[in-house]
Amino acid sequence: MDNFELSGNIEQAQNFLESIKNGRFLFSFVISYTETCEVPGITFAGADKNSIKFTPPADAEYLHYGYCKSIDKIPMTPDGKPTPGVLTKTALESSSISHLTINAGSKVVPQLPFIETGLPSGKNISEQDAMTDSIVSHAVDYGRIVGRNLASLTDCLIIGESIPGGTTTALSTLRGLGFDAKVSSSIPNNPVELKNQIVSSALERIDSDHPYSIVAKIGDPMIPFVAGMLSSASAVSKVMLAGGTQMTAVLAFASKIGFNEENAAIGTTTYITNDQSANFNSLVEKIADIPAISVDPGMKNSQFPGLKAFSEGFAKEGVGAGGCIISSMLKSGYDSSKFLEMTEKEYHRLSTSQ
Repeated sequence: MDNFELSGNIEQAQNFLESIKNGRFLFSFVISYTETCEVPGITFAGADKNSIKFTPPADAEYLHYGYCKSIDKIPMTPDGKPTPGVLTKTALESSSISHLTINAGSKVVPQLPFIETGLPSGKNISEQDAMTDSIVSHAVDYGRIVGRNLASLTDCLIIGESIPGGTTTALSTLRGLGFDAKVSSSIPNNPVELKNQIVSSALERIDSDHPYSIVAKIGDPMIPFVAGMLSSASAVSKVMLAGGTQMTAVLAFASKIGFNEENAAIGTTTYITNDQSANFNSLVEKIADIPAISVDPGMKNSQFPGLKAFSEGFAKEGVGAGGCIISSMLKSGYDSSKFLEMTEKEYHRLSTSQ
């Protein structure tokens, strides 16, 4: 446990880690989409507006196959900065953690077996409501069904996500639900002004204090779906929300619909908790009495600039990376230096096969 930084309820964090370290893990990867990501300059997920929609299915395919089917190569910038899925895949494979994909509003469906929710993509919140109240209700109900069933199969259900532009819809949801949030970004120069501009215009449309109505207007489909998963799964097993900013928005909404705090934690990377443009740890503490657990994946010591970029502010988190690394280290006992070695091996394979 020396690899982890704990914040919030420290005693609960230690108990949480102790209770799952010899247990079974299952990673559920929720892919979704918000048209908010099409606002120029808002996200780093995808080379251009047309390719962004392929990022979530491509991440899912890469985790399963080691390559992508929806696009020619794994999501990677032209200068070699890869999807955080590289960290996730290394973590899952090195410790034999099973995983599955859930489609909760992705614009493009992945070419692999997955759980279908029937949820539509979210609209651009700078222009219109993201969803209807009934879609939010549908998302919560389906999330509860999926969460309870998956939780019955494991001792710790890890939930991660891929939704381009999701930090912006997360920011609006957090503020709409009454939390003073500052959020991270997939790029070092967090486009704070642009995000605040979008969020401010979206917040003006709120005409109800009902959580479902607020998320319907200014959120995205992933948030109510994963909150539904958390609410039912935490009744029967431990649940680790694997992610940064987006998972604080899930937590905020879940705190309104109810979940078992004793069985829940957020797992992320230290790239999120150390981000000076965000207020991750204090935000989690304000929302719920659950621990935040973070891990340093060790990428600052990488020989590859593409991997070192994670520690320099690119991507930071995503595809459930932090939570999967924490779970993998608990299960296998390796440390950050060993994890770096394995990640470099996978990155080298990708770089030579692309």
